[in-house]
Amino acid sequence: MESAYIERLVNKYQVKCGFQMRYIDLVSEVGELGKSILNASRYGREALQETSEIQMELGDCLFSLLALCAELRIDSEQAIMTAIEKYEKRYYNTGKISSDSR
Repeated sequence: MESAYIERLVNKYQVKCGFQMRYIDLVSEVGELGKSILNASRYGREALQETSEIQMELGDCLFSLLALCAELRIDSEQAIMTAIEKYEKRYYNTGKISSDSR
């Protein structure tokens, strides 16, 4: 799914709100995902159990992220491919994906 499709949905249902609100919405959705993960793992005391709530919240995060891409006129597919290339190059050069020097 691409940001152009999300943009069509946003326009169809007249829920355009600007990039500031899209960013706030994304942060809110990530918080809800975190809460669902914590609840499903009993705050890390148990192995994480996959739940429909986690799937739904992750979907909300993806929608919000793609809506932000659409608002900013960023091609989401190109953005992810650029990130993947960056991580692959970093792994090739350092043996790590993370930019953390540890």
